[in-house]
Formats: sequence, C-alpha cells, structure tokens
Amino acid sequence: MRFSFKNDYVLLHWKDRIWKIGPDGKLIPKKDDGGEDMLNPLTGLPFYETIEEGTRVAAKRLNHMDLGIYMAHEFLVELASLVRRMQIQLELDGRVPGNSGTFSDTLDGSTNKITLDKTLTDIVESVPIGTTILKVASVEGFTAFSQVTIFDDLHSENIIITSIGTNTITVQALQHNYKKGAKVARSNVAIDTTLSEMGIGYWQTYHVELVEVV
Repeated sequence: MRFSFKNDYVLLHWKDRIWKIGPDGKLIPKKDDGGEDMLNPLTGLPFYETIEEGTRVAAKRLNHMDLGIYMAHEFLVELASLVRRMQIQLELDGRVPGNSGTFSDTLDGSTNKITLDKTLTDIVESVPIGTTILKVASVEGFTAFSQVTIFDDLHSENIIITSIGTNTITVQALQHNYKKGAKVARSNVAIDTTLSEMGIGYWQTYHVELVEVV
C-alpha cells in the first residue's frame, strides 16, 4: 500500500457566468458588426453581454471531477485497511507482547508474514469408501504427514497424508466415495480480498461441448 502526502488533484476553479445589466435593468443583447442581435443558432434566442463568461460544463471537466472522487474514495478504502491492520497488530501485541503481529491476516491481500497454503490437485478417477491411494493430477506442493481436505459436491473430509508417490497420494482410509475430479487441497478456503471475507471453497464442474468440423 502506498500513500502520497502530496495532493495531486488539480482544482478547476469554476467561475459563475455574470450577466451585464443595462440601465433599464434588462440583459444587454450582443451585437454583430452590422449592429444586429447575435442569435443562438440552436435556440434562436439572443446572446447576451457578460462581465464573466463563467466555466462551461463539459464532459472533460466532469470526468476530471469523477476521477478526483474515485481517487479520494480509493484512498479512504486503503486508509481503512491500514487502520484495521494496525488495530489487529495492537490487539496481538496486547495479548502476546513482542509478537509484532506475526500471525495477522486482514483478508485484504496484504498479509503479515503468513501465507495461505493454496496447494490443490484433482483425483483422476473416482474412489470408493476405504480407499487409501489416490491417483492425482499432480503431487507438487504436498508433503507426507500433513493434513489435506478432499471434497466434491457431495462429501468432504480431512485426512492425513502418509506418503507421496509418483502422481499418487497415500492417505488414511476414506470415509466417503468421491467422484473423478474431486479436489485434494491443503485448504479449501476462498478469500475475497474485495469484501475482506473468508468463505468456503467450491466444487467446480465444467461442461465441454464437442463440435464436429467438416
């Protein structure tokens, strides 16, 4: 997160249009070189003399304001996130003096010294209850004697890996049947950094349509 202590927003300095009033208290029409009233070609109404033309409302100026509002809102969101992390760190320091917030995560994408283990793979064939050897798409990132979660759209359970083979993971006997494509993951948590929320991961099903090209 970066904070700039220089305000880069450029003020537009809007000005009012100030009409020139004649001795009779009425607006003074503008005249052309021939002494005729100058008319607005769209409305047919006269143009009037002004002391100050004022600032015209245009998309360029409104977009400039829109960008300024967006930048200010983004700064407030980042500031709120920073304050939340400071509150968490102060709370942790109060509970365990000197820990410097080592184990804090405000779920906004800026963790403090901890990282969610997102190691995940798919089983490549369905498995029945009692299975201990899982054939998987990849064993990268998995280690023996670590806990993983296996899940599909019907069941889930936490199991301990006992050994790693070549594209196989040996685990404790499964308590449920699992479909081909079931997930094996170190964590099935999904973090929404926009809402700063932690939710349950989801089972993914893909539909493939085959089209014959003649």
